[in-house]
Amino acid sequence: MPNNPNLSQKSIQIVEKILSQNDKKANELREKYAHDKLYTINLMSSPGSGKTTLLENLAGMKDFRFCVIEGDLQTNRDADRLEQKGIKAHQILTGEACHLEAAMIERAYEALKTRGALADAEYLFIENVGNLVCPASYDLGAHLNIVLLSTPEGDDKVLKYPSMFLCADAVVISKADLCEVFGFSIERVRADLDTLKSKVPIFLTSTKDAKSIEKFKEFIVDSRSAGYHSRHSF
Repeated sequence: MPNNPNLSQKSIQIVEKILSQNDKKANELREKYAHDKLYTINLMSSPGSGKTTLLENLAGMKDFRFCVIEGDLQTNRDADRLEQKGIKAHQILTGEACHLEAAMIERAYEALKTRGALADAEYLFIENVGNLVCPASYDLGAHLNIVLLSTPEGDDKVLKYPSMFLCADAVVISKADLCEVFGFSIERVRADLDTLKSKVPIFLTSTKDAKSIEKFKEFIVDSRSAGYHSRHSF
């Protein structure tokens, strides 16, 4: 863990212990996913980027069966939205915690399993708490770590939050139909990503363009078929 002048040695040791315990639990989660034949996707972004909306749109795709673990500080609103679309979802309320941890996922996973939600699914989406910092430190055992960047946020976030984008097995630029309105440069995002991690796939999605959502879905399906598993070390 990098030295931080604002942390005491004791604080650093506590943080390192927490992360070590999380890594152990993440490895246990990988075994659970494999046993239940679930391909797991960790969705990360800042608040309001459109993670839940993306999942709502994926719900209408043919031959794409999934369930969701939702992470928010408060309220069940996102899980309720997904349930209304026929998606089985379990809400995690973190209170003041700005990220999800592997132990939280394990409890939610078992709750979904008890409901029979996993038996009908091929994919599990984890919608992480909206935050471009903390989730980048916590391994959840996912096969794919996807980072959303919404057009209204601006095209300068990649190098401002490098730890988050280093996690990414793919980046989704959401609300892409607004690029021109906000002067959003896809080329800048591509160039900034390449300075961190080359050849990261970028997907432009818009709720006004069903084919853009379909293309992202096909990437996930193809990743599962190829047996892809993220090599990122949290």
